Amino acid sequence: MAKHGKKYLSAREKVDPATAYAPEEAIKLVQEISYSKFNATVELHLRMGVDPRHADQQVRGVVLLPSGTGKEVRILVFAEGDAARLAEEAGADYVGSDDLVAKIQGGWLEFDMAIATPPMMSKVGRLGRVLGPRGLMPSPKAGTIANPDDLPRVISEARQGRVEFKIDKTANLHLPIGKVNFTEEQLMANFAAAMEAIMRARPTGAKGVYIRRVTLTPTMGPGIKVDPNQAAGLKVA
Repeated sequence: MAKHGKKYLSAREKVDPATAYAPEEAIKLVQEISYSKFNATVELHLRMGVDPRHADQQVRGVVLLPSGTGKEVRILVFAEGDAARLAEEAGADYVGSDDLVAKIQGGWLEFDMAIATPPMMSKVGRLGRVLGPRGLMPSPKAGTIANPDDLPRVISEARQGRVEFKIDKTANLHLPIGKVNFTEEQLMANFAAAMEAIMRARPTGAKGVYIRRVTLTPTMGPGIKVDPNQAAGLKVA
C-alpha cells in the first residue's frame, strides 16, 4: 500500500469516507482539503453504469463550463486559405496545414486542442496514432471538425471553458470543473453544467443505474464522495 505524507493524511481526516456529501458541501470541502502550493484543479470523476465495450453504451460529449476552466488553452487549427485567415483572426495560437502535420510527426505537441476544417482531415488523418491516444484528434462528436464559418465560435468556446468528456475502458469519466481558487458559486455552476451535459449524453443502450458513483477531488488531496442522485439532479441556474 502506498504511503501518504502528513499533509494528505491531515486532509483525509476532514473527509468522512462513509458519507456521500451534498454537492454544495462537497464543493466547500474540496477547496478546504487541497494542500498543493499551486492553484490546483478541481476534478470530477464518475463511475458509470454502462458497458463501454458496446457501441450503444458510449458516453461522450462536450460541455461549456460557465465559469471557465481556469486554464490557458493553446489552440491549434488545421486550415488553409480563408479558413486559416478566420482562425488567425479568432485568436488561434497555431494555424497551418502540411507544415503543422510535419511538425507534429516530428514529435511537437505543444498544444491543448486541435481543430480542423473538413477538407483538412485527409491530411490530419495521418496523425491518428499520435493525436488519438492523447485525446487531441479532431472529431465530429467532439465538435472539433468545423466549417470555416464556425471556427470563430469553436475557438471562442475553447477559450471560455469548453471541455470534452469520454468514457474510458473501465466505465469511468474524468473531467476538470475549475480551480480551487474559484468561488463556491463558480465551481457549483461548472459542476451543474458538467452534470447536465453528462445526463444529456446518456446513451440509448444504458439500462438501470446510469451514474453509480460521483467523486470530487483536488489535484493533490483525497477524494470526496458526492450523493449521485443529488449530483444527477443539478441544473445550471
